[in-house]
Amino acid sequence: MVRYSSWHYRAILAPAPFPANRHMHPIAAGGTITGMGWLRRHLPGHRARPGVLRTSTRADLEHLSEFVATRRGVEAYVEPRTAVTDTTVVLVASDGEWTRRRVDGPDGAASFARKHKIPLYDGRIVGYPKRMREWTARRAAEQ
Repeated sequence: MVRYSSWHYRAILAPAPFPANRHMHPIAAGGTITGMGWLRRHLPGHRARPGVLRTSTRADLEHLSEFVATRRGVEAYVEPRTAVTDTTVVLVASDGEWTRRRVDGPDGAASFARKHKIPLYDGRIVGYPKRMREWTARRAAEQ
């Protein structure tokens, strides 16, 4: 049976009868959605909820570890949690190349720095090194 939901503009194929709990999402009730890819991106399980920060993942830590292993003179700068992102760490190599990834809080940044035997600084207090800004400027000029 095809029913129209008041919260989307497309047909939702739902099993009959419609769930007794009318507040249940039609998809959770066993229906399927047709067309409109933008709608699927906003369904439960397809995207993080608004207001919920993404925490660090194994891929983030692997990227940071790979950066430390393949660059010389790497230093870490921890950045505080903001309204938009969780705590991040910026790794800066001796030539100014840098990368930024999420970590599990300031303690996660300290643990990462200890594990890889690199210095850790608070980015709010000491700022970022001049070589980082110069490297970024060189990259922008190249492009």
